[in-house]
Amino acid sequence: MSKQAHPSRLGENEAIAIGRNIRVSPRKLGIVAGLIRGKRVEAALSELSFSKRRIAQDVKKVLQSAIANAENNHQLDVDRLVVSEASVGKGLVMRRFHARARGRGARIEKPFSHLTIVVRERGDEEAASKGKGKTKKAAAAAGEQA
Repeated sequence: MSKQAHPSRLGENEAIAIGRNIRVSPRKLGIVAGLIRGKRVEAALSELSFSKRRIAQDVKKVLQSAIANAENNHQLDVDRLVVSEASVGKGLVMRRFHARARGRGARIEKPFSHLTIVVRERGDEEAASKGKGKTKKAAAAAGEQA
């Protein structure tokens, strides 16, 4: 009489890694997560390696964990991996008090965040379709010339 197992939300060509309780606000972590969203893993790793933001090293660790999960647990090709999802969630908030004038106190909030990174193996048909897609400007220019 146990609970039913939840079906996996990942496809067979995806792998996930979750970083919990990262000591940064979700807003700041979302900026760094947006830098790697949709990029190939090699480009994302180099972007994070040379980023000036402190939290980029923690994001890089989670990304490397997702790559290792894809390679070791799901037997995916590392050279064809793309960051398909990089989402940020709100964690707990530590509250501290800072002494102020006239015996008062001011509240200081120290937020934590959760980071979820999903990597997907890009198929041959996806890679081919990316190259064939035209931008709106290119399609408009082709329409005018015809």
